[in-house]
Order: sequence, then structure tokens, then C-alpha cells
Amino acid sequence: MRRAARRGGIEGRSIRLAWCPLLVAATFVASGVLAPVAAQEAVRPEIGRPLQAAQQLVGARRFGAALAKVREADAAGPRTPNERALIERMRIAAALGAGEIDVAARAYDALAADGTRPGGAEAARTLEAIAAGYYRAGQYARAAQWAERGAREGAASPALRALQIRSLFQAGDVAAAQRELTRDVTAVERSGGTPADDTLRLLLAMAQKQGDAAAFDAALEKILAHHPTPADWATRLDRLQRRPGFAGRLTLDRLRLLQATGGLKRADDVVEMAQLALQADAGAEARRVVEQGYATGVLGNGPDAARHERLRALVARASGDAARTRAADADSRVAAALDRAYAGDAKAAAVAIRDALAGGGLKRPDDARLHLAIAQWLAGDRAGAIATFRAVGGSDGTADLARLWTLHLRRGS
Repeated sequence: MRRAARRGGIEGRSIRLAWCPLLVAATFVASGVLAPVAAQEAVRPEIGRPLQAAQQLVGARRFGAALAKVREADAAGPRTPNERALIERMRIAAALGAGEIDVAARAYDALAADGTRPGGAEAARTLEAIAAGYYRAGQYARAAQWAERGAREGAASPALRALQIRSLFQAGDVAAAQRELTRDVTAVERSGGTPADDTLRLLLAMAQKQGDAAAFDAALEKILAHHPTPADWATRLDRLQRRPGFAGRLTLDRLRLLQATGGLKRADDVVEMAQLALQADAGAEARRVVEQGYATGVLGNGPDAARHERLRALVARASGDAARTRAADADSRVAAALDRAYAGDAKAAAVAIRDALAGGGLKRPDDARLHLAIAQWLAGDRAGAIATFRAVGGSDGTADLARLWTLHLRRGS
């Protein structure tokens, strides 16, 4: 969300520059209006001369004067269907350049009613320019209508589609915008493509505006799958921790993933992780966390520096007590093995956890599978870790953590 703000909010650069399509379309349309005249029926001088002048004025970007010339041609008495079409097409060009969007829209409607609506590139640019003009004027509902019309009349383009969705959003029809954008994102993913970062963050903003927590988390996880930042990971893991039903015993596992994704940057988080590791009798992990905290400058500074030193001494003693006694039950053996993995012997740790799972007697086998996958990851077996994470079940947070770990590892981490 902060990223979206830096880019100018949900409007984005392409929409802030919506005036450019109007100028481009005006010049493009004007350049093509009179080119085919020689191949068509004759145009009377009292119509042809002001239209030629209007064309030149559009090229010079004197759009108000060009509109006056169009009105002069329009006042030249009864007109043939061909003359009416030429006048309306030039009116569109001049009106777009002048920012008279209603005038351009009415002229386009007149061509459609006469059956002389332009096709191809001219139609596409005209429809996009009208939609962009209404967007720039803050008439978002009309912008969405014209963008949708463009798609319906065969002038679809990525720019027009993006404009349609953003217009729906700004018009307050967030549900429709969210539905349409979700459809586009799904289509991109199914085709094997990668949705754009800005697209996914717009989807996130829509879910937030709707107050739809499930949709927000789904959009955030798409960002984690394709364009993650440490801040995104911190947001998702914080939301998971606060979710009703998330087991408190998994807080250390949440912090492990936060650390793996580069988000363990606050001294309070580092201290909490080290303390939780000590409580889990994971002295090697606690020492690793604290030493990394000092190496990155997160610990050892500020008013809590003395407290950090005391914690450092405590974890040094705990990790050096090789003779400490552990309970002999299977769950404790899994915990000891995971600490062994963090101490650097991850391959042997994975074997030990796998043996504990095979032997049975575990109170929480999904916790053990989660920790086996972490050990496999620490051992460099990313494919094996992903396979194990996918086998983790549970409704208290283990399956959620495993799914998020899988998103992280699938990016090659």
C-alpha cells in the first residue's frame, strides 16, 4: 500500500497523463478525415474548405478555432451522408483536442446512428480518448461506460481495459471493479503470465476499501507470489498472527518465516524470537538470531543496548550447554532436531525429524512436518521442502504457514 502511494495512489501515472491520448487521437483522427475524399463522392466547397481549414488547425493544436470551422461546415445547408460523416469525424478530432468530451461523444453517437462509425485504429483511439477524457474530468461512471463500449465494439486494448476498471473504482462501484480486475488477474495467471505489480496492488486497495479481509489476504498472497517485499511479508504474517484461531505456540514459526523473508528488522521482533527460541530449548537458533541482529545493527544500539547484551550472554550460555537434558518424547526430539538444523547440521536434522514422524507418538504431527520442511530448506533441498510443506495440514495456523513458506520457496528463495 505504501508503494501505491509513492506511485501516485491507485490512479497511477498512465491515468494522470490521460490528456495525452486526447491529443494523439485528435491529430490521428483529423489526419485521416479528408484523406479518402478524392475516392468518395464530391464534397461541396462550402463544406470542404472549412473542413480542410479545421484539419490544419487541429495539426497546429488550435482546437477551439478548429471547432469553429467545423460549425461553419455544419451550417452549409443540407448535407449528403458522406458530408455528415466527414463533419462529425472532424468534430470528434477538434473536440477531443479542445477537451470538449461531450461534444466528441455526441459526434461519435451520430456516426453510429448513421452507420458511418469509423473502424480499426481510428475507432480504438477515439473510444479510448473519450473514456480518458471523461476520467480526467472526474466523470468516472461515463468513463467506465465508454471504456466498456470500446471493448464491446471491438476496440479492446490493455489500456482501455485498465481505464475501465480504474473508472469503476473511482466511480464507487468497487465491487464491479474488483470483480473485473480479479477476472483479468486470473486470466493472466492461467495463461502462465505474471500479473503486474501495480495491478495486484490495485486489487489489494479494492479489497481494503470493501473491507473484505479474505479478498485482501488473497490479493496480498498474489503479491507475495509475484512481487513481494519484506514489508508485504510482514503485513501478511502480522495479519495471520491476529487471525482468530491462530495458535500462540506458532509465534516462533511465524517469526522464522519473517526472518527468512527479510522482514525481521525491528529489535523487538529479534528479541522476541530469541526469547521464544530459548523457551523452546532451541539455544542454537536463539544464538543465531541474536548474532544476526548484531551483525545487521538491529541489536546493540539505542537505550536497550544493555538489555541486548544481557540477552546475548544468556543465549551464549544456553547454546553452549551441550549436556542439557531433553525429554525423550517424540515432540521434544523433533524440537531438538530443528535446533540442530539451525546449528548447521540440517541434513541430519531432517533425517531425525522424518524418523520421529515415522515412529509415531507425536502430539502435533503437522508441527513436525512444518519443521521437517524447514530443516530440508536449511539443508538446501528446496524441492523436498516444498513437497513437505504441501503435506502440512491443520486449522490452527500450521497449514497457513506452510502455504506461505511454499510461496516463498517457489520464487527460488
